Amino acid sequence: MDLSHRLDRTIVIEAPRDVVFRYFTDSRRWSAWWGEGSTIDARPGGQVLIRYPGAVEAAGEVVDVSAPERIIFTYGYVSGQPFPPGGSRVTIHLDQIARGTRLRLMHEFADAAHVDHHVQGWRYQLSLFANVVSDEVQGDVASVANAWFAAWAETAEQARRLALERIATPDVRMRDRFSCVEGLDELNAHIGAAQRFMPGVRIQAKGPVRHCQGMLIVDWAATGGPQPGSGSNVFLLGPDGRIESVTGFWPAASA
Repeated sequence: MDLSHRLDRTIVIEAPRDVVFRYFTDSRRWSAWWGEGSTIDARPGGQVLIRYPGAVEAAGEVVDVSAPERIIFTYGYVSGQPFPPGGSRVTIHLDQIARGTRLRLMHEFADAAHVDHHVQGWRYQLSLFANVVSDEVQGDVASVANAWFAAWAETAEQARRLALERIATPDVRMRDRFSCVEGLDELNAHIGAAQRFMPGVRIQAKGPVRHCQGMLIVDWAATGGPQPGSGSNVFLLGPDGRIESVTGFWPAASA
């Protein structure tokens, strides 16, 4: 079959390449991406099944697998429209980069009209994919946020330092109305100073943690001091799940 028309798309996923590749070899992870009931048999000739919402099904077979770098499979619709199984071919390459994995997708078609039909579909599906992988790699993000706030209540300098090392990178950055600090050493000292000047203040997360591809938004409330307050923190996590930066927002001042 002449597959002379192609769609190309590239995204970066902040996760190790071998973790990303598992989603092409494990039906449980494959279905977490595509939808319940989707399966893949990751060997040449193995069957591929994708179950979209609305009872739309796509199917094909694996052409080639080279872990953890590449997978090639055919793709078409069980209904036969707009083209049947075997009517197109998908190649996915994974390149290891400093911040995780660069995914390069090429989808080849026999008809130019089919390219336009799939542009937004792949934009959407690869966005879902990035989030599914990030959710697995980052793990329990609520625990990370809670550990951050708990460190602000730890009065023993060495214990606080160890707690911060577990959840933050050595060059972690923090910015808010009262903070402009760089690195764990300065952050640890900054927290100690905050405890001296604001004794008794405790900060706790309030409500659910919102997570998207390594970025968290966490609302918080401060109690126990002369001026209780509340606000929100934006956390940026690295590919290993540790905090790289924190930006804190207090309520806007009254006019």
